Amino acid sequence: MSSSDVAALPFIKWAGGKRQLLAQIKARIPCSYNQYYEPFVGGGAVLFGLLPATAVINDVNKALINAYRKIAEVPIEFLEQISQLDSQMWEDGKAYYYSLRERYNEKLEKGEYDVELAALFVFINKHCFNGLYRVNTKGLFNVPYNNSRGNSCDKDVIMAVSNYMKNVVILEGDFEPACEQAKPGDFIFFDSPYAPLNPSSFESYTKEGFDIESHKRLATLFDKMTKKGCFCMLTNHNTEFINELYSEKGYRMDVVSVKRMINSDASKRVGEEVIICNY
Repeated sequence: MSSSDVAALPFIKWAGGKRQLLAQIKARIPCSYNQYYEPFVGGGAVLFGLLPATAVINDVNKALINAYRKIAEVPIEFLEQISQLDSQMWEDGKAYYYSLRERYNEKLEKGEYDVELAALFVFINKHCFNGLYRVNTKGLFNVPYNNSRGNSCDKDVIMAVSNYMKNVVILEGDFEPACEQAKPGDFIFFDSPYAPLNPSSFESYTKEGFDIESHKRLATLFDKMTKKGCFCMLTNHNTEFINELYSEKGYRMDVVSVKRMINSDASKRVGEEVIICNY
């Protein structure tokens, strides 16, 4: 297979990623739509699963969006940097990982959102536990090493992503402004941080947080975009709270079973999610 035949695929692992639900999501997308919007893009499983002709993506995580931008704009430089990080790994992989994590956090503190940070971001994502993105109260990345020594990315995939991203507008920030330009006939896929199964434990993967008020604001935006004539789909845990926000509005609500690998208790690894559509 030549490099030009390689499809654009997700280049990072991401908590709450939609690879597992992708077939269910694809089965429910509108038959035709104009522009594609994804205000919580995360690892891009749905974006790269659909590969819409034109798209607008957004995320509140600045380091994540910096990685998308640098891969789109300077893929060769990005690949040079990440290949250097991979090839220079010390015999003590753990010490090497923690030295790079420290370098990454230093750059975050200085606000250096450059190609080096993008390479560090992807390296750390591939070598941290479960591909989690978790930060402490100071906003510094604190996930431990996963003992892997493999390469951080596939060169052909990165080039395919870069090529595809030429048709993608990349935004960074809150989900509401990311949808402002959506027009009737556009398709918006909402994959926000999930509401907790236990209502008393609202937590999130960025320090900005995604609390009860954020979920209510998202439900209001879903209603607003529906009135505007956009096709909207949203995924979340099938909880009482989410049902209260979206039921009795005429939306289609399909409950699907999923495996949850993050739970250490095997009996709790099968859960329910809900796919909500306004069409």
